[in-house]
Amino acid sequence: MELKLKHYEKIEATDVEMEGAENVKVRWLISEEDAPNFAMRMFEFEPKGHTPLHTHNYEHEIFILEGEGVLTYEKKEYEFKKGDFIFIPPNKEHQITNTKDKLRLLCFIPLKQ
Repeated sequence: MELKLKHYEKIEATDVEMEGAENVKVRWLISEEDAPNFAMRMFEFEPKGHTPLHTHNYEHEIFILEGEGVLTYEKKEYEFKKGDFIFIPPNKEHQITNTKDKLRLLCFIPLKQ
């Protein structure tokens, strides 16, 4: 492992290829190549962009950098905005949808699942 210090724009934004995702890009800022425990990803949502409604066996820690949206969590909707943070436990159904212009968020996930 080495020190990694970069500007986020130096990391390529790629389309989220998960089935059901629309108009969402991800930048893997810190990946398993960089760190042993957690990944740091930046997601960028275009207007009306969203992740699919899905579950998985690991948690998410999320911090909203810019914009507003709706978190669908276990069939309920929760509004969020810049400066909010979200914890999503493992195995809980969730979806993130952008409701305004640009939505950017940081998402941390464990690498060992």
